[in-house]
Amino acid sequence: MDIGDKAKNKADQAGGKVKEVVGKLTDDEELEAKGRLQHDKATLAEDADKLAKNVKDAAGHIKDAFTK
Repeated sequence: MDIGDKAKNKADQAGGKVKEVVGKLTDDEELEAKGRLQHDKATLAEDADKLAKNVKDAAGHIKDAFTK
């Protein structure tokens, strides 16, 4: 994940949270749900990228252990 993807995910998380709060304050259930979805989708993307990095790191450690 490059810095642009990280920034986009953080912006989507924040934007989603804003929509969710505004939806709550205005009793707009649809806006609240859309905000929650946007926030959760960005969080999931961020977590998937972290998982991919950790798997790649673990694979490297396993490879190193067998080549020594």
